[in-house]
Amino acid sequence: MPDSIRTRQTTLGNRPALLVEPDNGPNAGTILYFHGGGWVYGSPESVLSLTGRLVAKTGLGAYSVDYRLAPEHPFPAAIEDTLSAYRALLDRGRDPSTIAFAGDSAGGGLTITTCLAARDAGLPLPAAVVTFSPGLDATRTGESMDTKEGIDPILTRKSVEHTGAMYLAGQDPRQPMLSPAVLADLTGFPPMLIQVGTNEIMLDDSTRLAARARAAGVDVILDITADVPHVFQSFAGVLDEADQALDRAALFLTQHVHISDAEAASAG
Repeated sequence: MPDSIRTRQTTLGNRPALLVEPDNGPNAGTILYFHGGGWVYGSPESVLSLTGRLVAKTGLGAYSVDYRLAPEHPFPAAIEDTLSAYRALLDRGRDPSTIAFAGDSAGGGLTITTCLAARDAGLPLPAAVVTFSPGLDATRTGESMDTKEGIDPILTRKSVEHTGAMYLAGQDPRQPMLSPAVLADLTGFPPMLIQVGTNEIMLDDSTRLAARARAAGVDVILDITADVPHVFQSFAGVLDEADQALDRAALFLTQHVHISDAEAASAG
């Protein structure tokens, strides 16, 4: 963990959340982070190496949301909670241009579906989206599900179908909120950075989402790193590729999250 951050428990949108800030106080911008774990496990603490490094590298503060998990709380509970957290920030007077969504794996999927839900609810969208190895296709129709089987050191088709079934709870996976990589209309989405590794069974979740974003006229960067596993950014400090990817993610965030001179002065 970076030494230059501080954390404290809080609530956001009636859910527990972990607030992660630079020791010297944050800039007037916020990362709303959604953790991974197949929608059935994980927590804000389990991804603190990711949120902590993004905070340390950008100077932004982050709220990591402890959304409800399946099987006790299947789809769409997680999306309801992440949307509620975003709505809470807006209700506090945060300008959407100062907010970015970020997340990994299942949480990476939530960055996209929360944007869909916000747009459907008539809310303004955040300034940017950063997603690490996102899960974006509950239909499991990507070619990489088979071509990367046995190469991916972390996930298998069987494992993701097992956890996915808990989240689906019998619902049809062919709907945009469950399979945005193949079904979502991304018109009007904010700039997106999608980071993924070549050794992932869910590689095509990212490549197909990027193609849909491009077709919808969205500013999208598809950032593919060779020979790295699922959510390789969590190996920061161990893999050079992880540190370099987080540097690129931090640059993207600082380029797109708007901080006015007045806001920066009030934050200081």
